[in-house]
Amino acid sequence: MPNKFSNILVCGSIVYDRIMNFPGRFSDHILPDKIHILNVSFTLNRLAESFGGTGGNIAYNLALLGERPKLFGAAGADFEKYADWLKSNQVDIKNVKIADNELTASAYIMTDRGDNQITGFYGGPKNKLSLKLKTGAGNNSLAIISPDAVARMVEYVKIFKRSKIPYIFDPGQQITSLNPKGLNLAVKSAKVLIGNDYEVELILKKLNLKKQALTKLVEILIITKGEKGSEIYSQNKKIIIPAAKPRVVLDPTGAGDAYRAGFIKGLVMGWDLERCGRLGAVTAVYTVEKYGTQTHKFNWSELAKRYRANFHENL
Repeated sequence: MPNKFSNILVCGSIVYDRIMNFPGRFSDHILPDKIHILNVSFTLNRLAESFGGTGGNIAYNLALLGERPKLFGAAGADFEKYADWLKSNQVDIKNVKIADNELTASAYIMTDRGDNQITGFYGGPKNKLSLKLKTGAGNNSLAIISPDAVARMVEYVKIFKRSKIPYIFDPGQQITSLNPKGLNLAVKSAKVLIGNDYEVELILKKLNLKKQALTKLVEILIITKGEKGSEIYSQNKKIIIPAAKPRVVLDPTGAGDAYRAGFIKGLVMGWDLERCGRLGAVTAVYTVEKYGTQTHKFNWSELAKRYRANFHENL
């Protein structure tokens, strides 16, 4: 089947994830009556650096699915090794803007033996990304706007709206930072709105809408529910997508980004929404079976077997 979209634009954050393990419990070292003068040091027994960020993760999974996505975002002077990784995995990074006097966004995540986490996040370059599209770039293009600096997300919305490029809006953790006017513009102009059940509730509250009204505002609404699967709303229909079964669950981080990549691949192939959702569900299981968000690998043959095992039909 020929591709419906030949040009996939992925807009989102590009982040170094630095994962640290503390073998004890934070609560044993924090005195409740002394938190006004908190000064604590934790000795770690594991430190791992991995590549992450919503834009990087979605683009990586799309490349595994056989696409050649174009990544749009901002990175710092330390981007070189991440850039080499993306290029080696067939991700087009020509549109990643480099700020030579800043560092790439970084998440410092420390987890104790009780799975409690303390996270420090540096957002990376703050400057707006000047996205210029060549004449005709909108032809056969599909974009996704995933969480990033709010100014960049709003700029992407305006550019894609002006260029008549259909886009998937995935505001995620930036919902609280978007003002109602900007959020409303982004949502009502989107081909697809996607978020987990909590994020969609935040959108409804911020826009003062009921879910039924939201389903009429966008062409496609997707609500992901983790191990409970996902729901797709379109043309007054509700499609329930069961979660695919992972062989083991090690780290759910990045599963949502993988789902998005799988769903996009289905749209690119011109599939119906149920098959798109099922492909997203199967793509997501590879991420949860590994630590990190870009540490898994698969090919189309392996994916087809997993798809058939979960949904009893061939891709």
